[in-house]
Amino acid sequence: MSATAAVWLVLVFALVTANLPFVNERLAVVGPRAAGRKHWLVRLAELAAGCGLTIGLGRFLEATHGQAAPQGWEFYAAVFFLFLTLAFPGFVWRYLQRH
Repeated sequence: MSATAAVWLVLVFALVTANLPFVNERLAVVGPRAAGRKHWLVRLAELAAGCGLTIGLGRFLEATHGQAAPQGWEFYAAVFFLFLTLAFPGFVWRYLQRH
């Protein structure tokens, strides 16, 4: 896999995992269906888990393409806020759009 394809894979994976907590009512996507609506803290925990999975995938792909560079807290803060930005369409669909 080329480096460009790896970057696109991470970005598409981040977009999908950022919006999954908002588009389904199952716990952790594959768990049992929540009775009623999921609490916002559950959605936030799923969002944090998706962010961790995205960072893990990115670090894995970086390690397979060469030496993984050490990252400081600034990198992880930027990734987290980018992940929140990617989650905006799902948030709008869940909470701001009238169903």
